[in-house]
Amino acid sequence: MDDSIEIGEGQDEASYFRYKATLRIFGVISDPEALTQSLGLCPTYSHRRGDRRNPSSEPYKFDMWMYTPPLDRGAPLHMHIDALWSVLRDKEEFLLQLKRELTVDVFLGYRSNSDTAGIEIPYQSLEIFLKLQVPFGLSIIIT
Repeated sequence: MDDSIEIGEGQDEASYFRYKATLRIFGVISDPEALTQSLGLCPTYSHRRGDRRNPSSEPYKFDMWMYTPPLDRGAPLHMHIDALWSVLRDKEEFLLQLKRELTVDVFLGYRSNSDTAGIEIPYQSLEIFLKLQVPFGLSIIIT
């Protein structure tokens, strides 16, 4: 798929496309540091049950540990998926075991200002979903 920025007829601004793929682990995480050590990755975001996004928000109901590969958001979605799987592939059994007590998923994000575009994912990039036994879900935000 061509991810170049284009200006179409009747558009005032250039189209943009941004993507990400994130491993999310949430539930009651008894030892987040042990999770970090076992995965060999530092979370790009985490919070603990009871923390608040800001003083007026509701407290979080679950612990959260997330990792997003450091890739340019303009890179195609399959590159984000592949980068995530490349650091998790050898942790497959550990992640499957975690699923017995925690929720483990892959969060995919697609953001654009174009409402007439789409995505295409090569079948090779879908291995992570099969191996981790998680659904392919995509959050789509059109601004």
